[in-house]
Amino acid sequence: MQRATLSRFLIEQQREGNDLPPQLRLLIEVVARACKAISYTINKGELGGVLGSLGQENVQGEVQKKLDVIANDILLDANEWGGNLAALASEEMEALHPIPNRYPKGEYLLVYDPIDGSSNIDVNLSVGTIFSVLKAPEEASGRDVTEADFLQPGRQQVAAGYAIYGPQTTLVLTFGKGVFGFTLDREVGSWVLTQPNITIPVGHPEFAVNMSNQRHWAPGVQRYIADCLAGKDGPRGQDFNMRWTGSMVADIQRILTRGGIFLYPWDAREPERAGKLRLMYEANPLGMLIEQAGGAAIDGTGRILNIEPTSLHQRIAVVMGCRDEVASVGRYMTGPAVS
Repeated sequence: MQRATLSRFLIEQQREGNDLPPQLRLLIEVVARACKAISYTINKGELGGVLGSLGQENVQGEVQKKLDVIANDILLDANEWGGNLAALASEEMEALHPIPNRYPKGEYLLVYDPIDGSSNIDVNLSVGTIFSVLKAPEEASGRDVTEADFLQPGRQQVAAGYAIYGPQTTLVLTFGKGVFGFTLDREVGSWVLTQPNITIPVGHPEFAVNMSNQRHWAPGVQRYIADCLAGKDGPRGQDFNMRWTGSMVADIQRILTRGGIFLYPWDAREPERAGKLRLMYEANPLGMLIEQAGGAAIDGTGRILNIEPTSLHQRIAVVMGCRDEVASVGRYMTGPAVS
């Protein structure tokens, strides 16, 4: 049986349940084409002159890699003229990017991290692109889009996904009715549906966390990790594996494939910050995917998708993955965690 391409899959989704508006379908196809272009660019590596740093910081206070800017430009160029968007916001840009007046405006807002895991680029490890789609408020149709229009809780996302650029290039999508995985067939240049119904496997004792920060975590997180490390003779009664790639997309891809949990908790070195990861660009879209695959996503105590954003670049703590294990972390923190 011939596997469906992304375009065919999206058209069939639109036809069957009328749950995928035409403008949203076209937007997803444009984002997917941009991810394909980013994949080809990454694949060239040193041959394409895309490795290394620009020697300047972005709005996050992080040193920009050349590929951060290249990927950001690819996504801007692909999306601003199609008539599907009212505005875009990127982790690499301080302010939102309105659709230029010379182009028609659409009803959606695109939020994205052009390259997640930038520190992995120069050492040839997996990186990814994360994106989230929101509906622009109806009252924004007759005026310029503002930052406040983007500040919607994650539960209001109409679509979310990521592309991971690894041994294979994979696109993972949700529209709020399941999670679907596509693999890039480079010979024909198409995304092909290879995982029609992704659900997180349960019972896999594995966690992804940067252990070098352990001494800076809150006591509840330290207790949780210590009990996991105690193995089958400890309170958890089983041996745990640990994995950490430095790329959230890669860790989430592994969890969707074989289970486990990802943690990036609050850190006492920056007590004024709720966490390090970005709510809008990372936690919300990946949280939606995790929930749609049967898992859970919390900031340590409450559901991430219920958080009311206060700024485009807001940071939070993140715990996501297998639902039972996330609930366990919540109990270590303050009590029941998943509503």
